[in-house]
Amino acid sequence: MAEAKRIERPLSPFMIGQYYRPQLTSMSSILTRITGNALMVATLLIVWWLLALAAGPEAFETAEWWITSWVGNLVMFVSLWGLCYHYLAGLRHLIWDAGKGLDLETAEKLGWVCIYGSGVLTVLAVIIIWL
Repeated sequence: MAEAKRIERPLSPFMIGQYYRPQLTSMSSILTRITGNALMVATLLIVWWLLALAAGPEAFETAEWWITSWVGNLVMFVSLWGLCYHYLAGLRHLIWDAGKGLDLETAEKLGWVCIYGSGVLTVLAVIIIWL
């Protein structure tokens, strides 16, 4: 009895590389999930800072030093960008849920709006905070 010839197929469209060509819509969807999870790290840092404030001056001094160090500033800046990106991506999904912008051209434009818009919103927020 002859054995059936097995056809090698990818298991998922998220097998980026040789099986699946990355597209802006799929990459922005993955980035939305990543930024959503990364925002939990920033939230934990802020909660730590607030708990340290309640715990006393020594604990607050330690938390304040970490959050205002260059590492803390970098984490907060990237978190601010992640918040802006995640917000705009959520608006994009809200538009899609309303049945609008589902054609490929509009979907790609909305993806670029999320990318460039999050950068602009982040820079504007930093400028406003530092003034």
